[in-house]
Amino acid sequence: MLPNTQTPKNAAVEAATTPALSPEDVVTQLRGLRQQIVEVTPLTKQQRNALRAHAATPNSVVQASINAIGASDNVQQALGQPADDVRQMAEEANRWTAVEDELRAMLKGIAGANLIRRQRVGLLSVQAYVISQQLARDPDNAILLPHVQEIKRVRGLARRKKKPAPQTPEPLPAPAPPQHLET
Repeated sequence: MLPNTQTPKNAAVEAATTPALSPEDVVTQLRGLRQQIVEVTPLTKQQRNALRAHAATPNSVVQASINAIGASDNVQQALGQPADDVRQMAEEANRWTAVEDELRAMLKGIAGANLIRRQRVGLLSVQAYVISQQLARDPDNAILLPHVQEIKRVRGLARRKKKPAPQTPEPLPAPAPPQHLET
């Protein structure tokens, strides 16, 4: 009999065998991974917008242009790039889109899981407050009174909306000087 060398096909089985990482471990690993990637270039919004115009060139146009580069030594010399180098750049850009997609999916998954965590904690906080209020009515649970009062106080503070900064009214135009009529 041969040993079972197949990898689990079920994601749940695979997740159960993989040790869970703490948030700090994930951050450390992501930073290490970022250092291993040659080109990680944070851009400002303005820089991204400026680059998007050329980056949105359809693949058919890119391929036809690469063919033009390869067909003429003059074009290669003018660009300073041989067709094979440009073709490799285009292929590499296409391959990195898979990385973008995976990272985006991971970010959405982590953000969703964290939202669920916050919802659970928020629900437990509300339940703890309501239960504490009810129990504090009994003199045997008087120890809960200061806690209930503190929760009530901080909840009230959290509900307050910040007053908008007072707006200075625009100055009115100066009245025109009175005109004297001569009679």
